[in-house]
Amino acid sequence: MAQHTRKGAQFQALTANRLSDGIVVYLAADDRWSESLQDSDVAEGKEAADALLARATPSVDRNEVVEPYLFEVSREDGGIRAVSVRETIRQAGPTVRRDLGKQAELAGVHD
Repeated sequence: MAQHTRKGAQFQALTANRLSDGIVVYLAADDRWSESLQDSDVAEGKEAADALLARATPSVDRNEVVEPYLFEVSREDGGIRAVSVRETIRQAGPTVRRDLGKQAELAGVHD
């Protein structure tokens, strides 16, 4: 499984793509996959991150998700924020059309 984080990252979350529809999902503390980064179980330190990554194996084996990997996050203002631009884009959706993806839902474009 890949890892998209710098060595020594303090906080990490786990993401993958759901196989049924390709949506970006995050592993929550109760081992369910959520579409919201805010539901992510956040690992602190290497051992906790390794354990978090290992928890994805059953979901991969059941063909629920594909390519799970760790990425660096920070905790800010009571929430979780992706550190990299790559993960910020993945959680929001396509950047070529702001009327699509999660950013459109958040802006009320489809209402």
